[in-house]
Amino acid sequence: MTTSVPHLTGNYAPVTEELTAYELPVTGAIPAELTGWYLRNGPNPHAAASAHWFLGDGMVHGVRLEQGRAVSYRNRWIRTSTFTDGAQLRDADGNVDLTAGLANTHVIRHAGRTLALVESSYPYELTCELDTVGPYDFDGKLRTAMTAHPKTCPTTGELHFFGYAYTAPYLTYHRADAAGNLLVSRPIEVPAATMHHDFNLTAAHVVFMDLPVVFDLETAKSGGGMPFRWRDDYAARLGVLRRDDPHGAIRWFSIDPCYVFHTLNAHDEPGRIVLHVIRYPSLWRQDSDIPEHAALWRWTIDLVTGVVTEEQLDDRDAEFPRIDDRLAGLDSHFGHATVTGDSGALLRYDLHTGTSTAHEFGPGRIPAEAAFAPADDSPGGDGYLMTYVYNADSDRSDLVIVDASELAAPPLATVHLPARVPYGFHGNWLADK
Repeated sequence: MTTSVPHLTGNYAPVTEELTAYELPVTGAIPAELTGWYLRNGPNPHAAASAHWFLGDGMVHGVRLEQGRAVSYRNRWIRTSTFTDGAQLRDADGNVDLTAGLANTHVIRHAGRTLALVESSYPYELTCELDTVGPYDFDGKLRTAMTAHPKTCPTTGELHFFGYAYTAPYLTYHRADAAGNLLVSRPIEVPAATMHHDFNLTAAHVVFMDLPVVFDLETAKSGGGMPFRWRDDYAARLGVLRRDDPHGAIRWFSIDPCYVFHTLNAHDEPGRIVLHVIRYPSLWRQDSDIPEHAALWRWTIDLVTGVVTEEQLDDRDAEFPRIDDRLAGLDSHFGHATVTGDSGALLRYDLHTGTSTAHEFGPGRIPAEAAFAPADDSPGGDGYLMTYVYNADSDRSDLVIVDASELAAPPLATVHLPARVPYGFHGNWLADK
């Protein structure tokens, strides 16, 4: 494809075919204990064009691993009502259709269901072969959109999430039990329709981020991409809700203006909450659609004094933070993030000592988000990072597996894919149970 639009050029450009391939070639050795699917979602406009990178139709790319073999690769568009019927979020009468979405941001598993997510609509359920089952609304109980970044509590199995909207109530918190029953839905009062992309979960609290990227009607009317803009007059703050009182009051804490797409993790300490986030100084000011430099920060909420301490922990431009998800909401010793650019890298942060290690891929090899795949049943123990890596020289992609605890070492395995995997967003290692 030849185009001058940056988000449709190079490895941002969509692929045009759905493929299935078997017995993929491997350099190195896939750890034998890895049996399951590595799935990753991202925008891939079916019409080969979109107004913004975030607005392409969802396509999931999956590699099946079994006892040291790369059994198969497949990529499939998610057949939302927008994809199949051209449905819009609002019909001619202004009614909201929450089945109308792109399902292009994340893919998770909860209560036996594999769900493709985007924050503007319902999730879409997929089969293990990545065929689309249809929209999922928790048996009719979900009445808002669903964030693409839900959190599963490793202790209770509950799924915590939220939905945001352009009209009041702008934000709603939800909680489903381990069996997938939606038990809690309650509005969170915020003064405007801000873009809530992610949030924080601890063993005792839910922490919302009300930040100054706000729905802008004029931008929406122009059709020029994402309908949000930075507002200098909108205060940045964190809202803390106790998990044992899900319908209780929200306590708000002021922070410096910034934006956070993605959180790394959060945990409780006596009298305080510690959060690790990837923080932008600002986002989408009127004169720029290009994000500023983002880096790892730590916020510490003092629940006694009401003050938030804000500390930058690294100066490298990083995104897509991940942990061993079995430690979600707990004190995770390690976290990981991705550095893109002409020479990409994976970072492993020691959150206790402040040190870090990098796996450098070298010129022209660009990694995506890396999901953590456990090597054993011990949360926080040994494991692997798995990511799609684009090779600019060959215009092809690989699935690369590295040892998370020996990050600077060469990859354990490189699975050579039959096609290019465009840059995308989020995914997971879904081990067979």
